[in-house]
Amino acid sequence: MTDALFIVSEEGYWAEECIDPLTTLTDAGVEITVATPTGNPPVVDERSLDPEDIGEAEADRLREIHETDDRLNDPTPLAAAEPGSYDAVVFPGGHGAEWDITQDSHARAALRTAVEGEDGTALVVCHTVGILAFARDSAGELLVEGRDVTGFPNAWEEGIVDENDLMPDGRKLPYWVEDEVTAAGGNWDAELDSDTSVTVDGDLVTARGPGSSHAAALTLLEELGVDA
Repeated sequence: MTDALFIVSEEGYWAEECIDPLTTLTDAGVEITVATPTGNPPVVDERSLDPEDIGEAEADRLREIHETDDRLNDPTPLAAAEPGSYDAVVFPGGHGAEWDITQDSHARAALRTAVEGEDGTALVVCHTVGILAFARDSAGELLVEGRDVTGFPNAWEEGIVDENDLMPDGRKLPYWVEDEVTAAGGNWDAELDSDTSVTVDGDLVTARGPGSSHAAALTLLEELGVDA
């Protein structure tokens, strides 16, 4: 059976970017394990459940899954996970990932294992694409150098943070994803003229943001050779 490890933020994941791939892969028969940095349940970014943005029915559906899915409510500590034993490693997005996932040595190692291994595949979504600016390959080189990627663009970040890079909740954004990934040598194209943006470069799949979550999940299934 095909299986996947989801590495989810405890500082605020974006509901659609985690739950759409989670449910899409599950419906396709993929067995999923959820891991968080400490093993505590991941925290959802409440902004991603705003009924004024996504509709009341969708907000209720996503919240119910967040609150009741056993995998999300009883995750594995990331250090105890064995990413090399999974067919895919998935990194859902959300601003929160900048405070934990992208700075976590085990998360970076999991990404390296998935991308460099003969059988693994990594899907990295939205803000979590920032991990590519910090992850290194087994030779010590930046993993993203020379790779084609998409992710959360500066043009969208400008509408969220203030002039001091403060988030709506008052936290200071540690970095802008596009700036860091580009500086690390990634070939960045968020395809701002397209409704969705999903980029495949070898065993690395990246996705721009919430609206690309479903397309990203379908792309990952295709890369894994699993029928949707």
